[in-house]
Amino acid sequence: MLFLHGCKLIPPAPSVTLTHGVDPSAGSALSAYIITTDNATYYLEKSGGGLSSLMDKAGNDWIGFNDIKGSGWKGEYRGFPNAVHKQDGNYFHAMNAGTDPSTSEVTIEEPDHVRILFTSENGQWEGQWDFYPTHGDFTMTKVSPGYAYWLQYEGVPGGEMDDTDFWFNSASSQKHLIEETFSGDLPAPEWIAFGDKDTPRMLYFLKHQDDNYPDDYVSRPFMTVMGFGRQNKEKFLNELVRVSFGFVESVHYDKVQDTVTQLTTPTQ
Repeated sequence: MLFLHGCKLIPPAPSVTLTHGVDPSAGSALSAYIITTDNATYYLEKSGGGLSSLMDKAGNDWIGFNDIKGSGWKGEYRGFPNAVHKQDGNYFHAMNAGTDPSTSEVTIEEPDHVRILFTSENGQWEGQWDFYPTHGDFTMTKVSPGYAYWLQYEGVPGGEMDDTDFWFNSASSQKHLIEETFSGDLPAPEWIAFGDKDTPRMLYFLKHQDDNYPDDYVSRPFMTVMGFGRQNKEKFLNELVRVSFGFVESVHYDKVQDTVTQLTTPTQ
């Protein structure tokens, strides 16, 4: 839609902005797509194809990746979706010592929608990122034949992992402390949300395709490990799957549930 200003037609201000730079917190000069919206800033690392930072509007980074070899749970393991791990390569993770490279292409850049497609170096995997004013999507659009993957959030709720963090999910409205585990197939719509007592918002992840595969959450000393299609270290996803993620400005179950339910309708 264009707006008339004097004698000129003025396009609307973009609510999703794409720029190019580096993630200053990632440990070295790793190039990144930087996608900015009103409620989040996403750093999508260009060579690995995964998020290295996910900033809320207060400046807290809910991932906290760095590429320091040997940092483990304190940095190099963190990210999203961390999908392909020792399954015909290692792809869709911010570049660390164990990540294999991918190529990328911006295929849509509009005021309310940015799409970036990543293709693995071996050509067997494709992952599509879509960013909208309220949230982002990751979709595995090509799966290497005969292999499986998972979709994982490994990060730090509110900017730092501590015992005041919490989660709840589609299986129960009960608030769980961060060290409590979950194992089992989440009921549809399959979602989980993480919070911190010092922030007024939560970060949610919604898997759109319902299935009978296990979903698994465990805490590590310095990060979350939430995997759709994961049980222990086994991977189960072998089809095209879309996960939405974003912030909801509430720490109440009903509000989070309403937000993710509204996203279960198809996107363009």
